[in-house]
Amino acid sequence: MFFSQAGARPRTWEATPSERKKWVEVFKVCDEDNKGYLSREDFKVAVVTLFGYKPSKIEANSVMSSINPNTSGILLGEFLNIVRKKKEAQLYRNEIRHIFTAFDRHYRGYLTLEDFQKAFKRVAPKLPERIILEVFREVDQDSDDLVSYKDFEYAMNYGQNEA
Repeated sequence: MFFSQAGARPRTWEATPSERKKWVEVFKVCDEDNKGYLSREDFKVAVVTLFGYKPSKIEANSVMSSINPNTSGILLGEFLNIVRKKKEAQLYRNEIRHIFTAFDRHYRGYLTLEDFQKAFKRVAPKLPERIILEVFREVDQDSDDLVSYKDFEYAMNYGQNEA
């Protein structure tokens, strides 16, 4: 797919010392009994504190199944790594939203072929018109001649888990 070939993938990101300190503080606060780890419920509270949403059962199960089976919960190092990855993904989603908004010059919430043509003419003026049309058709998942944000996000994330 065009977008994955164009290198549309998240950049590696590192937390600032103050962010890392905040994450450690949240870990300690959520580890109420000073067990040295976070239980499933402790983890959920930590995510609410840091990201403002309660993780789904599927997300909590995924995290809990990825930890060392010899421990009773999520250790600090594992927690910091999980939070860093979540923050990186959040920043990447924001970047995708920003790009979509830049393409959506009329603030309609969708992109037309004309929007694609204008955007590509600015960033790749020598790109043949047939390639732009091909990309548009590929991104337009439901073939309604409009690219929704969902279509766009899917295209930007295409192939990310294969690398």
